Amino acid sequence: MKYFCVLLFLIICNASNTALAKLRVFTVTDHSIADTDTIVRKMSVSAGVNYGSDVQFFGRTGPITYPFVSTDVIYNTKGGFFAYASVLKVLGYNPLFDELDLGGGYLYRVSNQYSGTVSYTRFLFNRDAAEIIRSESANDINWKNSYDWKFAKSSVTLDYLFGKENDFFVTINTSKHFESSWNIFDDKDYLTLDPIISAILGTQNFVQDYAMDHRYRDLQNNIFSSNPNNPQQAHDNSMFNALNYSIKIPIAYNRPHYSFEFAYKYSIPVNVEGALMNRHESFYNLTFYYVFY
Repeated sequence: MKYFCVLLFLIICNASNTALAKLRVFTVTDHSIADTDTIVRKMSVSAGVNYGSDVQFFGRTGPITYPFVSTDVIYNTKGGFFAYASVLKVLGYNPLFDELDLGGGYLYRVSNQYSGTVSYTRFLFNRDAAEIIRSESANDINWKNSYDWKFAKSSVTLDYLFGKENDFFVTINTSKHFESSWNIFDDKDYLTLDPIISAILGTQNFVQDYAMDHRYRDLQNNIFSSNPNNPQQAHDNSMFNALNYSIKIPIAYNRPHYSFEFAYKYSIPVNVEGALMNRHESFYNLTFYYVFY
């Protein structure tokens, strides 16, 4: 019942996020996938570069802070199909890249108010890569649904991840879109502000595999049994539970084909078990993307 109340609250309070009528790039602080519900139904290519202060994966971070740079390229067809690739590089480590994501999907629009996407992403990791927490998942099936209430826009995203472990997540977003009525340099630019409140619910089986692979057994006796050949899964990891609440404040300078964005995110992890010991944390992102029509 408490999760139903969270869902109801976020949907009711959600305000419209009338994002730029162009292809946006969804940063890898959550997971690499095109945020395609605002795509104009025309062929386009979007390329973006993003800097982040730490890698976050469905509300969880590793014991070490990993600032990163990522690049994203997304191709969108008139019919609603899209394909994308993303490369992530953790700063301060030797590999040329740490992660490569490849995926594709389809945008459907039932009405002017209701739209959604279905997509699949494959995560590929460099063997010499930094030990980022998302490395425990290899595949993601994503289903996102958005409804524009005119005065509000609701978004609910379902993710099924499988690889070494299987996990299921529900992400609920609520946002408010502000757009400047004035220009800065000429009549083609403007500022946007899109504060977002998010809740992530799901399982966290990936935490156990991450801890085992990276030898954190001594730090989380609540996860593992004394026999290393027969680890005992933490009782809460496989339960569907609240994982994270966050507020994100992105502000962007926009022109017809490109945008610069700075975003601050405050994350509140909950129901954390084991070696991760996540705490309240602030994240910072700088993003530039360009759209070719």
